[in-house]
Amino acid sequence: MESRHAEIRRRAADDLRTHQVVLQGHFDYGNGFHGPLYLNPHQLFRTPSVIWRVAQDLIDVTPWEVLEQAEVVAGPATGGALLAHTIAGLLDGRRPLSQPRCEFAPFSEHQGSLHLSPFYASLIKGRRVVLADDVLNTGQTMARCVELVQQAGGTVLAVLHLIDRCESQVTLPAPRVSLIEYTAPPNVAAHECPMCAAGTPITKF
Repeated sequence: MESRHAEIRRRAADDLRTHQVVLQGHFDYGNGFHGPLYLNPHQLFRTPSVIWRVAQDLIDVTPWEVLEQAEVVAGPATGGALLAHTIAGLLDGRRPLSQPRCEFAPFSEHQGSLHLSPFYASLIKGRRVVLADDVLNTGQTMARCVELVQQAGGTVLAVLHLIDRCESQVTLPAPRVSLIEYTAPPNVAAHECPMCAAGTPITKF
């Protein structure tokens, strides 16, 4: 099993390189930190067949005893929501037809903070939830998603990511599974950013 997972992860890393997911420049990550490297999984999402493949890979390296309990897969817009929606659909393809269908819930962003609409909060209430997102940076986004699920009365079973930058600053109350680990150059607080001090403009893409 371990060798099979290693092969899956190697294939996924090839996809990352092929689709030019790694960008270099001066990036504002939107969470108070700046850095010289950005992992842009939207390069993967632009082709639906590719997101289907990497979502399958992520499912394959996640313990099935966790996934088979999932009633809802939720993720933050935009990349996480696309990934969560795909995973929810693929999970149903691996389950008995007699099992209730897996549902999907997106977290939306409003004024710089993630929210869960009343409709999706009611869908999550009393149910088991798997969270999914494209990239794990500081972990603050997932911590907020966990908080929203718990506020809605749901239980988080696991947190899934395509890419883990190995920089998480939070402890999440559920198992964490990543398809690829990518140790990037360290981020710095925006007010201490040497690229800002040097007048280097923020990279746009």
